[in-house]
Amino acid sequence: MHRHLVKSALVAGAALAVLSACGTGSGERTSEARGTKAAVPAPPEKKPVKGLPGMPPVLDPEDVYAADRPDKLSPVVEDFPSRVYVPNTESDTVTVIDPKTYEVTDTIRVGRQPQHVVPSWDLKTLWVNNNRGHTLTPIDPKTGKAGKDVEVHDPYNLYFTPNGRYAVVMASLDRELVFRDPHTMKVKKTVPVSCYGVNHADFSLDGRYFIVSCEFSGELLKVDTEKMEVVGQQRLPFEGAMPQDVKISPDGKRFYIADMMAHGMWVLNGDAFTEPVLMPTGKGCHGLYVGRDSREMYVTNRGEGTISVFDFTQGRLTKKWKLPDGGSPDMGGVSADGKVLWLSGRYDAEVYAVDTRTGVQLARIPVGSGPHGLAVYPQPGRYSLGHTGVFR
Repeated sequence: MHRHLVKSALVAGAALAVLSACGTGSGERTSEARGTKAAVPAPPEKKPVKGLPGMPPVLDPEDVYAADRPDKLSPVVEDFPSRVYVPNTESDTVTVIDPKTYEVTDTIRVGRQPQHVVPSWDLKTLWVNNNRGHTLTPIDPKTGKAGKDVEVHDPYNLYFTPNGRYAVVMASLDRELVFRDPHTMKVKKTVPVSCYGVNHADFSLDGRYFIVSCEFSGELLKVDTEKMEVVGQQRLPFEGAMPQDVKISPDGKRFYIADMMAHGMWVLNGDAFTEPVLMPTGKGCHGLYVGRDSREMYVTNRGEGTISVFDFTQGRLTKKWKLPDGGSPDMGGVSADGKVLWLSGRYDAEVYAVDTRTGVQLARIPVGSGPHGLAVYPQPGRYSLGHTGVFR
């Protein structure tokens, strides 16, 4: 009897030990399983941008070009025919090209020395800047027909404040920034400047200021958008500097300013407005155009017939494409689908179409004399800041 009890106790103890061991193992596995299913910490929320009053909200604080994705056309323009508009400064005409066939479909007579074709803030009108004719010619992009000229003195270039409240005329020879009604073009405020040759600009991420290049005195201006006042001015650290196009980086932290005499881009901290650093690109660096994925920017080197490709994420130049038979690539824009870069050939009376993936020239089209601020239209975006098409 005693031996039987002892044996039973030992068996029961062994069984209990086994069950206990199984229970412990199961518990560990359950714990491990629960551990693998623990929630991954959510990425920090992007802090909303406090933009210029009245400005459409910034879609992505880390990408000012978030609205410019391939074929993401506004309902305002989705029925407009795709065309390339080329202002010919010496022919006083605008050549119209069908980008699908590479054929000229029309030639529009405009005023003296048309410099740029500029999409309006509301995307409904294309304004031709007749610099020496002191007029703006409106073109209806739906019909391709020109309207009645509007008198505007010295309209070298044209921009629009991000809230759509004002048009800003770059009066290069008058040495003025002229804030006007964006529809009637009546003067609202004239801002005299002490530099020479105001010509190109771009706005900060929040739209509260913009950077202006002064071509003939080698200077930069910083302008408060809401106050309509110059709040900063500096001379570029290069003898004979001649700044041209201006573009902001996708994250809004830097401005790039093309310089045709320094043969490269100036990289500027716009907020601090400290002295910029030069990044060489090629002879006659002139135009800057951001790709549809916000990763690359195409830089035209007018003096050597090349296009440099700048990678925003790497912060460096990654490629250089040379136009066959040379050329003078100047101003232009990227097609709505992002596959073609269109550029005017300033000194060669022609236009170039370049594949944005390979750099291969797709077409070379004869146009009028002195082609300059070419506009591809329509393009993706909610509104236009002007020039040849800067969309947000």
